[in-house]
Parts: sequence; C-alpha cells; structure tokens
Amino acid sequence: MKVILNKDLSPLGEEGDVKEVARGYARNYLFPRGIALPYTDRTVALFESRKGDIEARKEEKRKDALGLKEKLEGLALVIVMPAGPNGKLYGAVTSQTVADELVKQGFQIERKRVELPGNSFKSVGKYKVTVKLYESAAAELTITVEGQPIKVETPSAPVRGGGRRRRDAESAEVKQETEQQSGEGAPVQAESAAPVDAPEAAAPDAGNQ
Repeated sequence: MKVILNKDLSPLGEEGDVKEVARGYARNYLFPRGIALPYTDRTVALFESRKGDIEARKEEKRKDALGLKEKLEGLALVIVMPAGPNGKLYGAVTSQTVADELVKQGFQIERKRVELPGNSFKSVGKYKVTVKLYESAAAELTITVEGQPIKVETPSAPVRGGGRRRRDAESAEVKQETEQQSGEGAPVQAESAAPVDAPEAAAPDAGNQ
C-alpha cells in the first residue's frame, strides 16, 4: 500500500516521503497515529503545498547534523572495561556500549546509528567508530578502550607456629582431664589402724587346779 509520511519515522522515512508499506501496518499503526496518510490525488496536492516548509525543516536538520558532527569528532571518548593481563576484555564493547557512553556525555544517539568495525571490540586499544547523523552526514569518533584489572584475593598464609602452640594447648588440656579422671576413679585406701594388743590370757590359778 502506498502512503505519504506526515511525520518523520525512523527508519521508515521523513515527512513528505512516499513509501510502500503493508496494508495492516498502515491501517493499524500509521494512520491512527497520524504518521502517514493514504497516497491519493488529494494528499499529493496537500503535500505539494507544504513542500517549502518541509524543505526548510530538512535544511535545519542538515545544519544541526553538521554541528553535531563537529562536537562528536572533537570528543575524547574513553571506555573502561574489565580485562585480563593480555589486554583481552571480559566481555565486548558494542554499539550499545558506545551509545550509553555518549548519553553520559550528553549526546542522545540511537544505538542503530553507531557502527563498529567487526560489530564489537574485544581488546584494549584505540578504535574508529562511525555515527550516522542525517542523510549522508556522519561523524567519525576515536574511542580508547582501557582495561581495568580484576582483583583476585589470595588466601592469607597461616601464622607460623600457631599450629604447634594449638597442639600443645590441646595436649595440656587432654592431660589435665586425664589426671582429673584418674583422681576421681582411684580407690580410697583406708588408713590401717594401729594393731590393738590382745589381752594376755590369764594364767590358770594354781590353787584352782
């Protein structure tokens, strides 16, 4: 179905562009939102009358794109990523990564406008990135990818002599408990009483014999 765009819609086109789209897309999305109008003699005449205004707005967009191009190309963009000792990144720098960094710098750039050679960077270094702006205008950025070492915690060395002192202390405790147990279980010996002298048997009375 042929339509005329009433508003800019990325990536479909700009105001005044004539496009072929699916009928359902036009009726369910473009027409209800006023983004496009059916291509008819009436709408063609309407846009012919607006042609001067449309061209003036496009010229303003071209000027804005040139100003943005100058700002972006003068930008020193540094991206810090976790990396190993050999410079390999734990992850990758993608178009979304660059777009996020540009937002931090105050530039609202859509991810799909950022083009990276090879689609991603996986090592530290300097790279060239292209940002598409408006029509044929594009900015070329120099991006520096720096590695951030990952800290690896090493186990602390055991205190020398600590194990021996602990063993000595444990041995002393065991010895003490053993002695206590030995004292509690030992039989109590009664003090031997002094022998009692038995009385001498009375000598038989000689007279009674």
